[in-house]
Amino acid sequence: MLQQMFSGALSLGWQELVMYLIGLVLIFLAIKKDYEPMLLLPIGFGAILVNLPLSTVWSSDGHDGFLKTFYDAGIITELFPILIFIAVGAMIDFSHLLKSPKMMLFGAAAQFGIFFTILVALFVGSRFPQLGIDLKVASAIGIIGTADGPTSIVVARKFAEEYLGAITVAAYSYMALVPIIQPPVIRALTTKKERLIRMDYKGAKISKPALIAFPVVITIVSGILAPESASLVGSLMFGNLIRECGVLERLSKTAQNELANLVTLLLGITIGATMQASQFLRVQTLLILGMGLIAFIFDTAGGVLFAKLLNLFTKDKVNPMIGAAGISAFPMSSRIVQKMAKEEDPTNFILMPAVSANVSGQLGSVVAGGMILHLVPILLGG
Repeated sequence: MLQQMFSGALSLGWQELVMYLIGLVLIFLAIKKDYEPMLLLPIGFGAILVNLPLSTVWSSDGHDGFLKTFYDAGIITELFPILIFIAVGAMIDFSHLLKSPKMMLFGAAAQFGIFFTILVALFVGSRFPQLGIDLKVASAIGIIGTADGPTSIVVARKFAEEYLGAITVAAYSYMALVPIIQPPVIRALTTKKERLIRMDYKGAKISKPALIAFPVVITIVSGILAPESASLVGSLMFGNLIRECGVLERLSKTAQNELANLVTLLLGITIGATMQASQFLRVQTLLILGMGLIAFIFDTAGGVLFAKLLNLFTKDKVNPMIGAAGISAFPMSSRIVQKMAKEEDPTNFILMPAVSANVSGQLGSVVAGGMILHLVPILLGG
């Protein structure tokens, strides 16, 4: 009888205790450090919840628990990422990007880390075949560098579902740690003189028809060039069309607030629930976290180095820090760039160019994810 009463405690292992610690660290970062609390707090709590001894939140007596139901309904079907993209699209103002189209180049350059990390992962997989890292898994790991959680979920779900928990946790964690990861990389690759470069923010006023046409045109073009990106780009652009059309203000506000908050809540705790000790505490998880960090660092470096290269051939110099904002972590990365600029010169205001690059990075990460989803099966002959 005593054994039955304390069956939960008796079934605890060191793996579960480690997962509790990981969950508590995520919760600490959310509350104490204010690092993406809307994501890290539910992820951390979900990791604790799913690893409770004899827990029924995932499954019980052959029946799905509520977290498994969320996973099947929101992750497997890609519903949560799609809804998040609709909300994000409704938040984004593309007028800054349209005023300075060259910023699109930074959104492309800052995806360098994805493809570099894919090559690194393939090399590791070839040296240690027992790890099971093939082109699909390598692609799912590389996409962490986009700092785009929904895109990481979609790619991992299709190419490496067994590592979905590690990949999505890495993507969201590194996105939350932008204020810690990016500044050292930026400082290492730039001089003080470069960080002091001022940028004039000019550009003609963008007409309403142009703002309305932009999401429609982008959806058509990306859907034709990379059909697998249609759901990702389409949902992002649909949200933006709701924002810009001018006749759906209530829906736009709902998408930006209620929809974003509710889906983020469910997405976070569901991602946490994928962190079951038996699947998460593996050598592959550590490799995924490490290579994901490499992808993130090289994405940042790629944007900065591209800006420095561009300055060799242009009269109007670009502050190289702008290149780092080309990743998808919107709007955190652009804020970090502006903060660093003010630290060097309190009167230097480069937020708008940084936002333009950041918005381009959001779009670039989705297109990169769609290209990977489209090209990898072709390369594999499937």
